[in-house]
Amino acid sequence: MEQRHLGRTGLRVSRIGLGTLTWGRDVDEHDAADMLKTFWEAGGTLVDTADVYGDGEAEYLLGQLMEGLVPRRDLVISTKAGSVPDPDRRFNGSRSHLLAALDASLARLGTDYVDVWHVHAYDPDTPLEETLQALDLAVSSGRARYAGISNFCGWQLAKAATWQLAAPGTRTRLASTQLEYSLLQRGVEREVLPAALDLGIGLLPSSPLGRGVLTAKYRNSTPPDSRGASEHLAPFVAPYLDDTASRIVDAVQTAADGLAVTPLQVALAWVRDRPGVAAPIVGARNARQLTGALSVEALSLPDEICRALDDVSAPVHRYPDHDWSTL
Repeated sequence: MEQRHLGRTGLRVSRIGLGTLTWGRDVDEHDAADMLKTFWEAGGTLVDTADVYGDGEAEYLLGQLMEGLVPRRDLVISTKAGSVPDPDRRFNGSRSHLLAALDASLARLGTDYVDVWHVHAYDPDTPLEETLQALDLAVSSGRARYAGISNFCGWQLAKAATWQLAAPGTRTRLASTQLEYSLLQRGVEREVLPAALDLGIGLLPSSPLGRGVLTAKYRNSTPPDSRGASEHLAPFVAPYLDDTASRIVDAVQTAADGLAVTPLQVALAWVRDRPGVAAPIVGARNARQLTGALSVEALSLPDEICRALDDVSAPVHRYPDHDWSTL
């Protein structure tokens, strides 16, 4: 698998990442092992997790598998901290919480360091410089090699990255940002992606297949074994089952038919090759599904297909995102 630099850093990652959102909850140890081995054998390196995935079970399971299945040195492990199961405070970006969460993640993963450590979300109740200091301390102590953020909007990302570049002292440059990005969700193109490109921050798209909808599995009905039929994941899929999404999925299916590939491959190749993208993070239920996603490595979409998909999925971005003189 082709490797790409993560933002403006020397770290290289596989251009498709393996997500573990459902590990330890919907994905058991056997399927997780099969997927990790399949991913590694295909040349994949970037494995993404978080301390809240499966209430810590995803990290623990990944740590168990790294002991004997896949060498730790062959993987680029990314994890996140800052989301908390507290209805009164969904995000905790305090230095105290973040550093304690990192230590707990390392214990579950069974490793001395993570390659990339992300703040899971912006915390409006903690000064941003305090949150960023936690990243500096994590890197300076060797517990994290690189640092990033997740789910920050455009001005939050720009403020954080600029602080790290301009504040006095030894600061850790932000390497990456992780947000949802797909043909069904192009909101990052409004402000986040331009800021990331300007500041040299690599984008790691989550849900690059539109929460599974872009595979076209929901065109006629909801498969009983799909996320859309799952009691706890159906609300996650539902927003992308409207008429607008249906038109985009139809276009993806048409492109796939013309290229003799699958809708999954078309949708994943589109987001993988967007400017600023380092590696889409793909989740799967089993090794068979993952193999289907990894098969996109051999596919590059023709320019005319990309333009057609761009047109059918284009979000409405006018003033002030476009040059006012063209409006």
